[in-house]
Amino acid sequence: MPWTYDPNNIFARILRGEIPNKTVLDTAHALAFHDIRPLAPFHVLVIPKGAYVTFDHFAAEAGAEELLDFHRAAARVCAMAGPEGYRGITNAGAFGMQEVPHYHLHVLGGRVLGRLVDPA
Repeated sequence: MPWTYDPNNIFARILRGEIPNKTVLDTAHALAFHDIRPLAPFHVLVIPKGAYVTFDHFAAEAGAEELLDFHRAAARVCAMAGPEGYRGITNAGAFGMQEVPHYHLHVLGGRVLGRLVDPA
């Protein structure tokens, strides 16, 4: 999958402070904020501050400090979802229905979420 990063995507603009967000957590290498179109009572996005397009791009090219900080931030957000559990989702490319070309992890919770994928 090609990793062409668009520096004008909405998450890059949020990171630059051009677009407001409801921040949940801000660390050295990650930002977590409420999704503007929540699909569950708890729906927070966790994004790296670096220019990564997809999970595989991030996992292949991020430095050790970025990887650790991002995953620790994601763990903190998952804990915020509540004791009943959560779902973590990341989308990549056209088949994955990725809408924003900046790696992001959706953390959803607060209700039963149903099946992960509808059988084809």
